[in-house]
Amino acid sequence: MSLRLELREITKQFPGVLANDRVSIQVERGKVLGLLGENGAGKSTLMNILSGIYKPDSGTIIVDGEQRVFRDPAEAIEAGIGMVHQHFMLVPVFDVVESVALGAETATGPLGTFDRAAARAKIVELSKRYGLSVDPDAKIESLPVGVRQRVEILKALYRKSDVLVLDEPSAVLTPQETEELFGIIRGLASAGTSVIFITHKLHEVLEVADTITVLRRGKVVGSVKPKEADPEQLAEMMVGREVQLTVDRGQAKVGSVTLSLKGVTVLNQAGEVAVANVDLQIRAGEIVAIAGVQGNGQTELVEAVTGLRPVDSGEMTLNGESLVGASPRKISDAGVAHIPEDRSRDGMVKGMTVAENLMLNSYHRKPFSSGVTLNRSAIEAAAEKIVKDFDVRTPSIHTDIASLSGGNQQKVIVGREFSRTVSLVVAAQPTRGLDVGSIEYIHKRLVEQRDAGAAVLIVSTELDEVLALGDRIAVMFEGQIVGVLDAKDATRERVGLLMGGAAV
Repeated sequence: MSLRLELREITKQFPGVLANDRVSIQVERGKVLGLLGENGAGKSTLMNILSGIYKPDSGTIIVDGEQRVFRDPAEAIEAGIGMVHQHFMLVPVFDVVESVALGAETATGPLGTFDRAAARAKIVELSKRYGLSVDPDAKIESLPVGVRQRVEILKALYRKSDVLVLDEPSAVLTPQETEELFGIIRGLASAGTSVIFITHKLHEVLEVADTITVLRRGKVVGSVKPKEADPEQLAEMMVGREVQLTVDRGQAKVGSVTLSLKGVTVLNQAGEVAVANVDLQIRAGEIVAIAGVQGNGQTELVEAVTGLRPVDSGEMTLNGESLVGASPRKISDAGVAHIPEDRSRDGMVKGMTVAENLMLNSYHRKPFSSGVTLNRSAIEAAAEKIVKDFDVRTPSIHTDIASLSGGNQQKVIVGREFSRTVSLVVAAQPTRGLDVGSIEYIHKRLVEQRDAGAAVLIVSTELDEVLALGDRIAVMFEGQIVGVLDAKDATRERVGLLMGGAAV
């Protein structure tokens, strides 16, 4: 075994949190290590230590047999450690050459000007060597997300990184782009690059990794070879209990039209068309899941339906009543439950207690208030019931919601929205950033709402989630619904092609 990198007994503690507890991992030369773990398991902390952002409290980093101490990211890069973050670090108005060379420019001439020709030649050579097809002169803002990711990988290779850390690399990719990424990863490994692949998608790590290491609560709980593991085993290692990975949703009992969109057009913050002439109907007792790569109008569509963004033109009705121009409170009071895509920004108020957050959509109604006076005993009684019914793990209903885990914060939001009778559920990225246990729970609650007769609109960039939950699947591309498929007709390939704008 030719070890390229070893992290030995790494420990890192923050106030009140032991993020890494004597973690040891090994990465062989030319191999792919899959790193799995729940949200908060310690993966990001460990990679921040490897990339020089954090310093470990104890433990050792060994690169090519030599013990190293990284005081900053520059020293990690110098040692050959490259990091490709989930959210790309590219300048939109730069071209590929400028973006790749930024911070590692070579100079020429008496004035020390940027040697673009040399940088371009090096980028073209790297592109050919590793199968990273990129136009070196293209502007970043003109590139699809899959190509932008190639630019990020080129940035690391340009700096001579031979250990490449990919953090949730498929989060913004279509299935076809993900397959292309896997081909690139295999090509990098065969050329001698060591890859650390961080993901929460079990089928991906089984497909691309040579070895899979699982973290749970800051500790390594085991390492397995993909051919010796299956998704159920990995999920149980991650969570510490058996997890149901498939959604048992049965046949939908579809009723009348609940939400109707006809010719709906919505503008974004810049005044440009984000949603273009969309027609869509959602009936009681069914789940319609909208698939698409992030940034194709899904966010603006959800904001329009929930009253957070005005409709520029078109008709939008709930049970026959117009929603155009209605306020978020009026829409909520009309029976619309909303699980927003950004729970921290739009779903809760940090600094307020769990009980207070549970009442954000009902504090103005009896029995929770009378005029301007809040009925604290009624609020606390209702909050205690919701916490129990929705299995919110919190020390107290008086705990600041900011101190809860992401999964429990999401349970507070779901509990608040589902503890009343609703006719429409709008759930945007309902399981983003959650571990497999919390995903299992949220999925069950969404199906319960459908079976209780609510119309359910789910927007997700997770294709597995869309295929698992949708009775019908609508695909958005460049602000338009480009296809609607019944669940029985929807495959990863068909939906993936629609997500990329291809006709099927």
